[in-house]
Amino acid sequence: MDPGQPLEENYANPKTCFFHVLFKASALAFYILSALFADSFVIIFVVTVVLAALDFWVVKNVSGRILVGLRWWNEISEQGESIWRFECLDQESLVRINQKDAGLFWWTLYLNAVAWAFLGIFSLLRLRADYLLVVGVCLSLAIANIIGFTKCRKDARKKIQAFATRTIASRVSSTIQSAFSVV
Repeated sequence: MDPGQPLEENYANPKTCFFHVLFKASALAFYILSALFADSFVIIFVVTVVLAALDFWVVKNVSGRILVGLRWWNEISEQGESIWRFECLDQESLVRINQKDAGLFWWTLYLNAVAWAFLGIFSLLRLRADYLLVVGVCLSLAIANIIGFTKCRKDARKKIQAFATRTIASRVSSTIQSAFSVV
């Protein structure tokens, strides 16, 4: 290896990346292959939805936290209102997130939804409403993760901006105070 060449950044969490992709790929692959080779809609529905639900849970609670430092959930208040809750790493830790891990996370999050939407269109063209139901459930889970993580990322950015503003303001204030205390 030439010492003058920049090192390529590797995945910091290869096992998490593997399982992040595995659950998405397994749900899609099972749906596609079983639709070609199996006749039992019930088995296709149950296994595909369970795999998609496992993917939803892994992304929401494991890979989202490890790969991009974000986690979200939704609560229903006593008044019946939906309340979004967001959790993110502290600002210093967010800056150190591996960009290759983050890129894989976001790309697969969106590509998974696009694949399910494409399969939904294909089911519509084939006039298979039963398979459209499977795709609808899987697409709903994928979109829920997209919405949750997108809102969480926006909330994290607001927190980072607020932290930076407070830090700069406190430094400017201390600089001004020290300048006047010298006089």
